Amino acid sequence: MPTATHCPYCALQCAQAVTPTPAGGATVAGRDFPTSRGGMCQKGWTSAAVLSTPDRLVRPLVRDAAGDLTEATWRDALDLIADRLCALRREHGADAVAVFGGGGLTNEKAYQLGKFARVALGTRTIDYNGRFCMSSAAAAANRSLGLDRGLPFPLTDLGSADTVLLLGSNLAETMPPAVTHLAEVRERGGLLVVDPRVSATATLTDGGRGIHVRPVPGTDLAVLLGLLHVVVAEGLVDTAYVADRTEGFGEVCRAVASWWPERVEQVAGVPAYQLREVARRLAAASPHLGGRGAYILTGRGVEQSSQGTATVTAAIDLALALGLPGRVGSGYGAVTGQGNGQGGREHGQKCDQLPGYRSISDPAAREHVARVWGVPPESLPGPGPTAVELLHALGTPGGPRALLVHGSNLVVSAPNAHRVVDRLRSLDLLVVCDVVPSETALLADVVLPVTQWAEEEGTMTSLEGRILRRRKAIEPPPGVRSELWIWSQLASRLHSAGTWDVDPADVFDELARASAGGAADYSGLSHARLDAELDGLYWPCPATPTGALDHPGTPRVFLDRFPTPSGRARFVAVDHHGPQDVLGPDTPVHLVTGRVLQHYQSGAQTRRVAELATAQPSPFVELHPLLALRIGAVDGDLVAVTSRRGRAVARAVVTDGVRPDTVFLPFHWSGPGSANAVTSDATDPVSGMPEFKVCAVDVRLASTAAPGSAVDGSRGVTVPAGGSPPPGEDGMR
Repeated sequence: MPTATHCPYCALQCAQAVTPTPAGGATVAGRDFPTSRGGMCQKGWTSAAVLSTPDRLVRPLVRDAAGDLTEATWRDALDLIADRLCALRREHGADAVAVFGGGGLTNEKAYQLGKFARVALGTRTIDYNGRFCMSSAAAAANRSLGLDRGLPFPLTDLGSADTVLLLGSNLAETMPPAVTHLAEVRERGGLLVVDPRVSATATLTDGGRGIHVRPVPGTDLAVLLGLLHVVVAEGLVDTAYVADRTEGFGEVCRAVASWWPERVEQVAGVPAYQLREVARRLAAASPHLGGRGAYILTGRGVEQSSQGTATVTAAIDLALALGLPGRVGSGYGAVTGQGNGQGGREHGQKCDQLPGYRSISDPAAREHVARVWGVPPESLPGPGPTAVELLHALGTPGGPRALLVHGSNLVVSAPNAHRVVDRLRSLDLLVVCDVVPSETALLADVVLPVTQWAEEEGTMTSLEGRILRRRKAIEPPPGVRSELWIWSQLASRLHSAGTWDVDPADVFDELARASAGGAADYSGLSHARLDAELDGLYWPCPATPTGALDHPGTPRVFLDRFPTPSGRARFVAVDHHGPQDVLGPDTPVHLVTGRVLQHYQSGAQTRRVAELATAQPSPFVELHPLLALRIGAVDGDLVAVTSRRGRAVARAVVTDGVRPDTVFLPFHWSGPGSANAVTSDATDPVSGMPEFKVCAVDVRLASTAAPGSAVDGSRGVTVPAGGSPPPGEDGMR
């Protein structure tokens, strides 16, 4: 019988029906659902292939004296981990053990991992790869709107709008089914896309009906300041809304006064007339001027920046000036990327957070959560370092000596990857839980095989804040365990206080109690209730005062008030300073990074799917014909892209879809084509977000470039650029 569940990849969480096969695998089919409408992308349709990939991890692996990963029993592997952790904590203190989580973990796992770090390990040193995803949008939304929910409205609302301004998001390749919700907007000529590339999404502007804005990479903030300048200067502000529902507008008006369109044109390369046209279209679509509605959406392209929080803040300021947030049919939202990027940041993986989106520094929050956990509030550690700071500190004097990695492939996905590999190699203990031998797992001292999406129960929270049930459809291979079981076993060996349930439904019930009264309140939910709601329910969804689980959920937030002390949204003045890397004689070209349709995140899963690997087998560098002519490159040549941090080599794709001053390199591969060997680990001062999306590079034919090292993450194991280790060389087959 088919099992109703959801895709393992992005935060759109397309609905699937998974049917077991006699051979132990599964088939997938689309299932009707509001966001995906029965569809999936190539990754979703082929997702079952990862369940039976030939190099699936099925037994614990421990590195032996010769440096090889060899099979071990669960008892021996867990005893080894516990003994080493205890010794390191005795010698160096609790913070000598660090934890790194992932935005693909279920809500139950994200919650239990945060609890495990703070209670069983007693460490403050925990963060997760969502720091690389939504941290800037979250920081901006929290300070301006009082709440971070990626889309504070259902995705289906987009179809009723006259205009959607999409900044830094290539939905057509990252979340193809989501594009169906833009069809009516496109038909009205209202799709406005800001992207330096002619991405698949940018082509949907239809060459004139919509508008494609192509700024200099790293100048999106200047564009937004210019748009707000036009709205203010031309009297397009929703003055009644600003007076009734916001505060701080005067300071923002003064800040944008100096960003007139002609100045923005000089900084961002966007024609002044185009800026005025975009601002006027947004205003005309806004309710106060009689339009059907307008939305402003941001994505990683503008958020993964050292000024990412400021950029999102400027987008929110623009939306507030037009009276969009908190109105049905209009609004601001951030397009969450990872499968549980929303839920993963709500329940305790972030370095400064407790479940329910509570601050770990808030005494009342600590008291509430400690009571649920059955520990004294004073025993909980305080806030720790953000992800990049954590990675930089690994193995340094006074820094963590051990790292536990859950649901993240740092060797490929972290910025300045050479530095990350060096730090990982300096550790006394690296433990990785994974389903395949990822590049990070190949560096580990202990590798633990864990269940994946179709083999487990749990919940996920989509980009809309919709809480969904993940259901078990097939049995995992013998020898594979859930992280919930692993943490329970380790907690016992570490003589931890508290209870450590292994049933996801029981863990969710505890999560619900811990979240009660928080911004992300799940206390009105349970697995049983969600099983009866095939479309899921939106948070906040609190239990009623009598404890009943009958709250309808909150599809749209901000309709009555903003969850700030005053009940008003806050305008916040920001200014543009540009990326940390500055073009110069040695690095005269911008590098921008992103995704391709066939692959997901670090590619650890999708590069193992034959259909996807065949369609997009290797990394590539997009460069403009003028740049190609200057360096003497043609399609297929190997091109070296070199920054101050490292070098990547990939085949050239010559296209006028990129600017003459810019190259594009996708980030799904390790080895010589690793984009993150080149990217900058400069961070946003507010969010800690790394500046993945733009850096300064030199570009030339690989045959004329200086030699450089590759990032493959292995210890004496060759990892091909296309994916998994060759048979017989990984100690596992």
